Amino acid sequence: QELRPKSLDIKQEELGDMVEKEMASTSEAIEDAVRRIEEMMSQARNESSGVKLEVNERILNSCTDLMKAIRLLVTTSTNLQKEIVESGRGAATTQEFYAKNSRWTEGLISASKAVGWGATQLVEAADRVVLHTGKYEELIVCSHEIAASTAQLVAASKVKAEKSSRNLSRLQECSRNVNEMAANVVASTKSGQEQIEEKDTMDFSGMSLIKLKKEEMETQVKVLELEKRLEGERVRLGELRKQHYALAGVYDAAAEDGEAKPAPAPRRGILKKPPLAQKP
Repeated sequence: QELRPKSLDIKQEELGDMVEKEMASTSEAIEDAVRRIEEMMSQARNESSGVKLEVNERILNSCTDLMKAIRLLVTTSTNLQKEIVESGRGAATTQEFYAKNSRWTEGLISASKAVGWGATQLVEAADRVVLHTGKYEELIVCSHEIAASTAQLVAASKVKAEKSSRNLSRLQECSRNVNEMAANVVASTKSGQEQIEEKDTMDFSGMSLIKLKKEEMETQVKVLELEKRLEGERVRLGELRKQHYALAGVYDAAAEDGEAKPAPAPRRGILKKPPLAQKP
């Protein structure tokens, strides 16, 4: 609802001012995001070390690269908008052009807001991850949102741009770069999450002898439970396969006789104990 343009509340002559205002606001949000990431990087180096520092640096570096790509995207989009207005307004003023193309203008405003908002959310998610109060999944979702809002901004700009426009080609290239950087954020986040979780699971330093022995016994119990469950599932799989083969053979024989009914079950007295299922 916040991103949706409230066109009924906006006078058409104000649309042009809103476009410039929103693009400037988006640029400020990106600059602020870059500054905050630099501060987080400095804080991470002071407060963490080892694997956690390595993971935090990798994630924050990928976020910085993404912010730089978004900043270039916004700058290129602004240049393209100016080109569109200049080539399409004729004798009309800039304000009149935006008012005449109000639907397009509103879409542009919405897309610009979405890009700025996505960048802000990404930084906040990164901050929580570095402080160990957030979830890695939040960073991944924010990266996807930024890629989607970037596509929205390019689509809105492309509607009015000339196909041969160099600024349009640059904007499309910037969009591809943003998508690539967003994918890098996702990749570094996933690998960092796996690295941290593996370290936390296998880090036994600081445990006393009694604590280690207790953990060892609990792990042995889990191993035995899993082995028993695995053996049971193997037996079940073998029985399912035997039943499947039996039914398939019965139906095949019935089909040859022109019947679709399975043969009656054999008398219980002549049944032999089935052999134990072999391990697949």
